[in-house]
Amino acid sequence: MFDRLVEQFCVFDDFVSAVRGQIAGRLLSDGRSERRRGPPAGLVDSEIMTILIMYHESRFKDFKIFYNVMILKLFRTCFPCAPCYERFLTLTKSALPLLTLFLASMASIKTGIYYVDSTPLPVCHNKRISKHRVFEGLAARGRTSVGWFFGFKAHFIFNDLRQVVAVKITPGNVNDTVPLPELSNNLSGKIFGDKGYVSKKVAKILSTRGLFLLTRPKKNMAPLPISVHDEILLKGRSIAETIIGHIKEFSSLRLPRHRSVPNAFTHIIAAIVAYQFQPLTLSRKRIANP
Repeated sequence: MFDRLVEQFCVFDDFVSAVRGQIAGRLLSDGRSERRRGPPAGLVDSEIMTILIMYHESRFKDFKIFYNVMILKLFRTCFPCAPCYERFLTLTKSALPLLTLFLASMASIKTGIYYVDSTPLPVCHNKRISKHRVFEGLAARGRTSVGWFFGFKAHFIFNDLRQVVAVKITPGNVNDTVPLPELSNNLSGKIFGDKGYVSKKVAKILSTRGLFLLTRPKKNMAPLPISVHDEILLKGRSIAETIIGHIKEFSSLRLPRHRSVPNAFTHIIAAIVAYQFQPLTLSRKRIANP
């Protein structure tokens, strides 16, 4: 685990240095003359990013326990200037822009075969919706096949190597087909989804780009003729649900625990980055294009 920690820190440190170098010449001020409030951070941005990824790879369910035990005790020599837990929470939001840029830089292979799916990210129990304040004005009521929820939706596109190709977070009331044209921008080939993605309008938009949408027909629809190869790929669409379940379970995406919007979205991005470092391995040989 120590070797992996060092490896990831080096990756983040090189990335942060490259980003700082590119934006340094565009800043109006170097910020040194500005008054800084509060105690020194104690951790640089690359260390904060490393700790967040460590948490989402550790399978801990409580970030406070992880930080107090793993960072302040077991890995104290690696982070000698690590502040207390409460101070670290205030530093977490500073990593959101860098983690977002890092996720965008982790370019996945465009294989021509893609799977699209979405998952709800509830922020509270339905009985507490009227009293919820943290995500007020951002979260919305949505509905899935298992019922209503209040929160957000995470929309994913995966390739057949089980890598995240694109992701977008929307309020819970956004239909699955709405973000698909933007998510699939610059993609070509075939994309497979469930019945929630049935839309002639969206399919036409995608086809003009060279991306063909294939889904299971709804009950009142006649099945479209597709090749045996496409039928096999369509049956493999459930891998998207498996990947999403893996990210939500082992990366601990529990938004009801958060009391800060920036920190919540930071952990969402960190969980996806952690998965990109260790995507699910293929249990079977990849189905090649005919």
